[in-house]
Amino acid sequence: MKLLVAVKRVVDYAVKIRVKADGSGIELANVKMSMNPFDEIAVEEAVRLKESGTATEVVAVTIGPAKSQETLRTALAIGADRAIHIETPADAEIEPLAVAKLLKAVVEAEKPDLVVLGKQAIDDDCNQTGQMLAALLGWPQGTFASKVAPEGGAVAVTREIDGGLETVKLNLPAIVTTDLRLNEPRYPSLPNIMKAKKKPLDVKKPDEFGVDIAPRLKVLKTAEPPARKGGVKVADVAELVHRLKTEAGVI
Repeated sequence: MKLLVAVKRVVDYAVKIRVKADGSGIELANVKMSMNPFDEIAVEEAVRLKESGTATEVVAVTIGPAKSQETLRTALAIGADRAIHIETPADAEIEPLAVAKLLKAVVEAEKPDLVVLGKQAIDDDCNQTGQMLAALLGWPQGTFASKVAPEGGAVAVTREIDGGLETVKLNLPAIVTTDLRLNEPRYPSLPNIMKAKKKPLDVKKPDEFGVDIAPRLKVLKTAEPPARKGGVKVADVAELVHRLKTEAGVI
């Protein structure tokens, strides 16, 4: 079984996001970047499947500026065999549909049995790429996976839903998007980090796949949420109802 894992370079989850003074976007200068946490889980799951003997090869792919190769090297250090970098301009805003179209082209070239990616990126929280990719390919999909169990020519995916857990069986090839409870990603060891530098990493351009990455949406303004106001204590239920009606206007 061949696995393709999509990863994304995002602002590190521990960094406090700052909005640019002109409201044109998020401040990225001198900000720590790392692999999207959900994508780390996807890479870890793919590597575990390989270590168990289920998978034979793990290919990591990312779409982004030149510095995104650092993210791919992290995936290679975790255990991916090789990587593909679709390089885009540093200031380009790549929307989920364009990402899905590029991944579709990579899938058609690589012909993996299973594509694994995080359910969403923590920078835009779109939660769209996996579903769009499945639709473009016409493949079955298992989203929000908390357990992945290959079974011959199929894969059983336990997914988290509002009412609890749901298990679906997908015929391969298929798309799986990972949730937090699927696994706990490992820390790459120093020897594996050194080995990752020698693993194959192919660099390609969106034009090679015939995909237009021009954005279809325009961000008018980015602003921080208003500061949270202090709470108010009330003496009894009657006063609470009165305030909700006269001050909050919710009743």
